[in-house]
Amino acid sequence: MGAHRAIDEGRDDTTIARLASIAKARCNDTFNLIAKEGVQMHGGIGMTDEHDIGFFLKRARVAEMLFGDSGHHRDRYAKLEGY
Repeated sequence: MGAHRAIDEGRDDTTIARLASIAKARCNDTFNLIAKEGVQMHGGIGMTDEHDIGFFLKRARVAEMLFGDSGHHRDRYAKLEGY
């Protein structure tokens, strides 16, 4: 079950928070992997302003700072599960 579905079904806040943290951790991992692989494929020029891939890498890092990185969300999930 996804976080959006839990919201639509009116689940309790703890369930929604757990599912949201799982989704955010996976999205962070995926966004960072895609951005890093894109820069790797373009080589050093991928970090210049001539290619958009460097912009996406910067966006991935800013998103982590704004919404919490994967470690933060995994820790939050563990705390909500009672660990």
